[in-house]
Amino acid sequence: MSYENLTLKEWCDICHSIAREKGFWDSKRNMGEALMLIVTELAEAMEGHRRQDEANFREELADTFIRLFDLCGGLGIDIQAEIVKKCEKNKQRPYKHGKIC
Repeated sequence: MSYENLTLKEWCDICHSIAREKGFWDSKRNMGEALMLIVTELAEAMEGHRRQDEANFREELADTFIRLFDLCGGLGIDIQAEIVKKCEKNKQRPYKHGKIC
């Protein structure tokens, strides 16, 4: 399978399928745990950045997306549609959302 030019839905389906194959969805997922695992991947990316380990930094960012796509796939969330809606909402916001800093 070629991973080039996939839609976000296809990425969600792939990431979720792999996670299911590996047993991560054998029982109902704990939402708090699932979300914190995503946060943990970002923390690991920060650690890679802090250590100036570019390869690890990139890998941990990829892990973040994989966990997000898996979660969206498992919950049946059309994340592409949600991103479009949020971008349209953000376009209507004022410069820096009205914040001074």
